Amino acid sequence: MADAVQIVEIDGKAERKRFVEVQFARNRDDPHWVPPLKADALELLTPGKNPWYEHGHGVLFIATRGGRDVGRISAHIDHLWLDMPAEQGGGRDIGNWGLFEAEDEAVAQALIARAEEWLRGQGMARAVGPISISIWDEPGLLIHGHDHPATVMMGHHRSEYEAWIERAGYAKAKDLRTWELDITRSFPPLVQRIVQSGERNPRIVVRRVDKKRFAEEAALILSILNDAWSGNWGFLPITESEIAYVGKKLKPIVFEDLIRIAEVDGEPVAFMMTWPDLNEMQRDLNGELFPFGFVKLLWRLNGGLSGYPKVRTMRVPLMGVKKKLQTTRLASQLAFMMIEYIRRDSVAKFHASRGEIGWILEDNQGMNSIAETIDSRINRIYRIYGKAI
Repeated sequence: MADAVQIVEIDGKAERKRFVEVQFARNRDDPHWVPPLKADALELLTPGKNPWYEHGHGVLFIATRGGRDVGRISAHIDHLWLDMPAEQGGGRDIGNWGLFEAEDEAVAQALIARAEEWLRGQGMARAVGPISISIWDEPGLLIHGHDHPATVMMGHHRSEYEAWIERAGYAKAKDLRTWELDITRSFPPLVQRIVQSGERNPRIVVRRVDKKRFAEEAALILSILNDAWSGNWGFLPITESEIAYVGKKLKPIVFEDLIRIAEVDGEPVAFMMTWPDLNEMQRDLNGELFPFGFVKLLWRLNGGLSGYPKVRTMRVPLMGVKKKLQTTRLASQLAFMMIEYIRRDSVAKFHASRGEIGWILEDNQGMNSIAETIDSRINRIYRIYGKAI
């Protein structure tokens, strides 16, 4: 008889390291999986370091069989999610699970059942996942695009997980898309005319961020983001401590040329944030910064002595226009202007050739239309599932 699957709840630094190692063991033979930095992965799980725990709590489970670790899952409750309006996917009885890995379907079903059991014990009646662990981290399960690596802060999952989760009774709640494009090519003539029209408009200023005023600029972007995205499905406001945390962690890939703020009549009303794909620079480090990984990564981040990392891909993780402008032509004009200016600098200064935009909600017609207009194509789809428990 095969050994039974055992599910154990874990806690403490040593066991959180063990939780991280499950992901490495499960994915190391996938040529398109990019190992995260283990220090970052561990910090994500650690109360007191990850500010998500200021508004959420949860548990971590590891599946074992025959003395081996064969899977993992988190079960968690985000109190901001509980306050989310029902039309945006929220509710007082909704919990989440995520950080899911499983060696086979028996392990998968045991892990999901244990996560559901914990959520029911917390008074939850519906599970939404995978959310790992915030919707601002790595939401959804990859269901399309397994044939190439994910970009920074996007997940990569085994293709068999989709069927296993659906056989556990889960149905689609929402799909998230990423779009890719060749940024060495000029945009279509229509887009060029829209950009040129904006450049002639004295009311519009599109400026680079000032990294010397990093905290002030980050607060400004946060205020636009929380306004622009506030009506979206799954939207959770990013807290000040979270923006400070992410800003500090990602500051090495923050470049003034790649983040633009659009002002109309002197008022900041839109922004676009772009990052060089950190995954390209850390893919061969196997998650380790020491003894030599730190030096390699630092050299790559600085582009040798040039000050500009040389990467193939630029990722646009965040973009927003204040709600009061979202139904106007001005909104798309500002978007096209920011995209074009960042495209030019990405090619000229960073020697990038590929862009990735997303994630974008499947029913966000405005952003999906912009992606289509600049000749992008969908390269990845992530699915968030839901189930009454």
